[in-house]
Amino acid sequence: MAGVPLGRLLVLISIFFLTSLISVVTGSTSLITVPAMIECGIDPHVAVATNMMALVFMSLGGSLPFARRGMLERRLLPACILLTVIGSAIGAQLLLRVPLRALQLTIAVAMIAVTVFSLARNDSGTVEHTVSNTKRAIGYGAIFLLAVYGGFFSGGYVTMLTAVFVVLFGFTFLQSVVTTKVINLFSSAIATLVFVWRGAVDYKLGIILGVTMFLGALIGGHATLRISPLWLRRIFLLAVVALALKMLFAFVQH
Repeated sequence: MAGVPLGRLLVLISIFFLTSLISVVTGSTSLITVPAMIECGIDPHVAVATNMMALVFMSLGGSLPFARRGMLERRLLPACILLTVIGSAIGAQLLLRVPLRALQLTIAVAMIAVTVFSLARNDSGTVEHTVSNTKRAIGYGAIFLLAVYGGFFSGGYVTMLTAVFVVLFGFTFLQSVVTTKVINLFSSAIATLVFVWRGAVDYKLGIILGVTMFLGALIGGHATLRISPLWLRRIFLLAVVALALKMLFAFVQH
């Protein structure tokens, strides 16, 4: 935490708390938190690694309200966790070595496609659907590829993962939100271990921001349980469109 003045630390705590409060539903936490850390003078690699450590706390806090009510979907978890652990370990090894611009464009296009698909089906994400084995196989492939991306940066990872469970596995948004929190816990933990091994994590800052995100996600999780499926759909689609526009803007800007 050396080099982070108290004033900037308080700003980061505020940003991390508010972001974790909302991103229980929307995801895309790192697209806000990592740039904020870099703006506060933290080295980009340290920012990515320390943010990943904080995400472990956030995922745990966001999972607890749902787990206590027995709302966790366990059907796909073993296979998804295995794919996530492998993919995240690979992604953490890459640590920003793959072209981020190409990923931004790919994810932005995928986000737009998800939005169009969801708007075309009025009940998408509000009721559970049965899907074909082919669609399910594509879903597993998408989970692995997203885990690679999530392992080295994570910006937009949970948002896309939520969309995969809705579109390719037929889950409701609430089921998807619950499932992705657990999966992201494993993704962030594996990536954090790799970053710790590389010596890139600021432990003191990571613990402070991690506890902040844990509390924010815990409150956000309880609030999510009170939101209707229709409003969950609306909030998520709004986040998807905002993320797609942000990534397209970043791609064009460079």
